[in-house]
Amino acid sequence: MNCPVCKLSMIDVEHDKIELDYCVKCKGVWFDTNELELLMEKYGLQDFDLSFLSLINKIDKKIREKKYRCPICRRSMGKVKVGPDSTLVIDICPRGDGLWFDGGEVAQLIKHTSQKQRQGFGEGQQVIDFLGEVFRI
Repeated sequence: MNCPVCKLSMIDVEHDKIELDYCVKCKGVWFDTNELELLMEKYGLQDFDLSFLSLINKIDKKIREKKYRCPICRRSMGKVKVGPDSTLVIDICPRGDGLWFDGGEVAQLIKHTSQKQRQGFGEGQQVIDFLGEVFRI
């Protein structure tokens, strides 16, 4: 699969049978539909509503960032604001193929998740540590 930003082939990164596609050039990450949700559920981080259905309903056509094409269906992706202060904008395939995080956006999500996780408890720190290690946070 090719990166929607760089157009170069991405590498596969796997954790607990969940496979992510990662661009070594721009550091972007592609999550197939429900992969991010599965990862969060697996480690008890359901507080973070990152389900595909929830996100697809939040597409904001007013966001003026460059639009990328889905690496699977090649349709123009929508933009969705996520996070506590909605400053993080991710791309979502309107057909339902997945989510695109530009370089650094997974780090922002992990930092937010990590802060909330430290306030609670559970095994969620494992996924935070894994993603932090993979994405060099």
